[in-house]
Amino acid sequence: MKTSRSLALGLTLLLATCSARAVDANTRISQYGHTVWRIQDGVFSGAPNAIAQTTDGYLWIGTQNGLVRFDGVRFVPWIPPKGKLLSSGIFALLAARDGGLWIGTSANLAHLQNGNLTNYMDGQGRINSIIQGHDGRIWITRSRVHDDKGPLCEVQDTSLRCYGVADGINSPYAGPLAEDSEGSLWFGSASLLTRWSAGSSTVFTPSASKSGEGLSGVQAIVAAPDGSIWSGRDRRGPGLGLQRLVHGVSTPLNPTLHGSALQVSALFLDRQDALWIGTEDQGIYRLRGNKVDRFSSVDGLSSDSVSGFYEDREGNMWVATTEGIDCFRNERVTTFSTRQGLSANLVDSVLAAGDGTIWIGNLGALEYLRGDRLSSIQSKDGLPGQRVTSLLEDHAGRLWVGLEDRLYVYEDGRFDPIRRSNNIAIGTVIAMTEDRETNVWAEVIGSPAKLLRIQGREVREELPAPGMPAATSLAADPKGGIWLGLVDGNLARYRQGRLETFSPGSAAGSQVREMLIRADGSVLGATSSGLIEWKDGRLRTLTNQNGLPCNSLYGLVADNNNALWLYAQCGLVRVADTELREWWNGAKASVKAETFDMFDGARPWSAAFQPHGSRSPDGRLWFANENVVQMIDPSHLETNSLPPPVHIEQIVADRKNYSPTDQVRLPALTRDLEIDYTALSFVVPGKVRFRYKLEGRDRDWQDPMTRRQAFYSDLPPGTYQFRIIACNNDGVWNEEGAILDFSIAPMWYQMAWFRIFCFAFVMLIGWILHRIRVWQVSMAIGVRFDERLAERTRMARELHDTFLQTIQGSKFVVDDGLEEPLNTEKMHRALRQVSGWLEQAITEGRAALNSLRSSTTLKNELGPALRQVAESGVVPEGMTISASVIGDAQELHPIVRDELYRIGHEAILNAKAHSHGSYLEIGLTYGHDLTLHVRDNGVGIDPSYAMSGREGHHGLQGMRERAARIQGRLTILSSAESGTDISVIVPGSVSFLHPGTGIFSRIRHLYRRAIRNHDPL
Repeated sequence: MKTSRSLALGLTLLLATCSARAVDANTRISQYGHTVWRIQDGVFSGAPNAIAQTTDGYLWIGTQNGLVRFDGVRFVPWIPPKGKLLSSGIFALLAARDGGLWIGTSANLAHLQNGNLTNYMDGQGRINSIIQGHDGRIWITRSRVHDDKGPLCEVQDTSLRCYGVADGINSPYAGPLAEDSEGSLWFGSASLLTRWSAGSSTVFTPSASKSGEGLSGVQAIVAAPDGSIWSGRDRRGPGLGLQRLVHGVSTPLNPTLHGSALQVSALFLDRQDALWIGTEDQGIYRLRGNKVDRFSSVDGLSSDSVSGFYEDREGNMWVATTEGIDCFRNERVTTFSTRQGLSANLVDSVLAAGDGTIWIGNLGALEYLRGDRLSSIQSKDGLPGQRVTSLLEDHAGRLWVGLEDRLYVYEDGRFDPIRRSNNIAIGTVIAMTEDRETNVWAEVIGSPAKLLRIQGREVREELPAPGMPAATSLAADPKGGIWLGLVDGNLARYRQGRLETFSPGSAAGSQVREMLIRADGSVLGATSSGLIEWKDGRLRTLTNQNGLPCNSLYGLVADNNNALWLYAQCGLVRVADTELREWWNGAKASVKAETFDMFDGARPWSAAFQPHGSRSPDGRLWFANENVVQMIDPSHLETNSLPPPVHIEQIVADRKNYSPTDQVRLPALTRDLEIDYTALSFVVPGKVRFRYKLEGRDRDWQDPMTRRQAFYSDLPPGTYQFRIIACNNDGVWNEEGAILDFSIAPMWYQMAWFRIFCFAFVMLIGWILHRIRVWQVSMAIGVRFDERLAERTRMARELHDTFLQTIQGSKFVVDDGLEEPLNTEKMHRALRQVSGWLEQAITEGRAALNSLRSSTTLKNELGPALRQVAESGVVPEGMTISASVIGDAQELHPIVRDELYRIGHEAILNAKAHSHGSYLEIGLTYGHDLTLHVRDNGVGIDPSYAMSGREGHHGLQGMRERAARIQGRLTILSSAESGTDISVIVPGSVSFLHPGTGIFSRIRHLYRRAIRNHDPL
């Protein structure tokens, strides 16, 4: 006897719970048909009542304590403009086709458009429903009114036109409101259902109705496209609960749904014409054709008390309950677990048979799925064991089942055992395959592990380890023999008694969990180190370096289009066949892979036994993950083709918020800038990706992935344009995106006029420096010209005063001697005189040539050079010469050194030749300045010569000119009693190449003099 259960296969939904109740963030509850995500946010201080999505993509939630805006990630409480307060309780919302949001509160109606809020009928009743008719008119229903204008009102410009008794409406209040295909309005009040059109009304009263107070009675109305009307009441009983009217006549419901047993609180008809039924205490029912699905708090719904539904632009169904907001969406990967009827969540293998049956190896049961009915074979039904291991369908359609440590063939409702010759248990079968000779091969774990060949339900051959290496997976080779995925990560081929082993290199050591043999003979293997492929004797490994999102693979199967599906650690991965072929041939270094992850319902893990993955004849792919079974249908994957609206929400500059208006002007010296943006896709908000670019700063698009803020620091003043684009969960990009223009003001020193001024000032300074340099160069050239001219003048004087005069005198003597050539005595006297004068000329010429040479050969030997001048040549008899150097000799400027030498040379020669003194003193002092003294005790200089020199002689004048050239001060003191004292003082800044100036130089000079004289300072 088999146990069977019916499954609602039509519902594949995701339930995302965003509630204010105390739940753990990101708690995941698995079940067949949908996956529940709870996201604690805590922004709902009151229960949500209504949901709407405006044309800009934002989702609005009306709660007991205000209005909340949601972008898929963040809940932002909406604050009314100052002076336009709304009542805190919001019970109805309508997103109009013009982009405006109509808000119904406990006291008034309001309209929000482009940030402007308009209030209607303030303090005149609670707004219960708001709809927009086919003709665009806005209708509302109200209750708790304090006037007799009527419960049904139409918005006309900035006022309301209400309809009451005079218009055929006898009820003082109205609740739910709907418009049918003919333009008639339907509304409920107490237990009455009213149809109203053009001043006439028809009331439909259930046979077993009892009027109540307030809004008890009709709670929800839906008008179907076929003209039928669905109504729901909050009371159970005959004629109550859920009803359907066709042409005003109540009609029977789906036999599996007992409408009279429901306390209906909300109704909604989605775009697939499925009816969603919210109840007071039983959660949600979904009626689609003849199928009924139910979701309650047991399935992860935030509460069993439902207050409203809303379907957004992407087809997500939002549910408001007393505890929060839930979101249903189509889920790509379907999960089968105990919630869908499995006997246990310990699934070790799954096999899709040729007849479409899905066999599931579970703990305590062999289960199978046919159509939408799940059946289970347990021990009470003849299952000869508890744990089902590996599964195999042979060429005849028979099912081979590994059960604990035995192997059976299931056929015609019986389990026939496969025995060994000695009748000993085969062992735990972990993998099986059938070769083209119809041999069934089974890998058995034990001590030792072994490979069995079974023919005719008898074990014909046993190949134990280590002769046959231990394997984790088996696959038949279409050319004969079998392939083994080994424990050590290698591939092996066993054919006609011969074993060949192939190593994948870097992937070695990672066991081959499952293999796939393709039609061209290539072998694919799923390992924990990537996908290995063997073809034509070559073995390569595809890893995350080649485009795989992750390396750890649990199973693999090909779909009807030969695309490869990998059950991987990071999700379910699809790789197109062309991508694999191009990678294998070397045309591409990496492959493009599409990943279906946890947001799509994938929960990959490694199953214990083969097969881990299987493909059914209808193209659906099935995977076992050691806990549950998962399924994906590649041919019916819905894609989200709607690009998400992109919005820039705010700018935060130095912790101050700015609204993203057309032109945001930020203050000067703005340092830290944050731009918050969002993209409104609610299918999988966690998969929404962004790219942004700040024109003027970013050269390329920045890829923040899912981050919803851009950060900049120290932007210079200027005008900027920020562009942001985004894609939805399926990679559909909104290339238009959003644009924000903003500017940063400059400080005064960052303004253009200041920069121009600085540029002009720098140019002026540069021009002045250039002119100074030109002047310096011209002065230096002039000085050099003056020096050359002075030197030529000096040489002319010296040649004229000495050498040329002597030559001229010699000529006169020769001429005089030639007048009497026969006068021998006169001729001899003239020749002797000429000889003496020529000797004098030679001496004077040599002196002139020496004056052209440098004064010294070494830079600091001015003193010794002057001493040498004094002691050389003819020293007058009785004259004593002394020379001294005071201070540390310093490096002199060559010009100063030469000129001072020549001045000293002239003074010394004059003293030796004309002073007739008994001593000559030469002193050279290195101090702050450079001083030269030449003293004698001779007869002195005639006062008439001291100032201008002797007529026809240029010695004293030349000394003055030389002193002036080096900025020296020449002093001549002379008297007949004391002799002559000639001194020259040259400033240190001119004399020395490295002068020491300032007070520290003077202190150093005094200190050295004191040390030298052994005197204190």
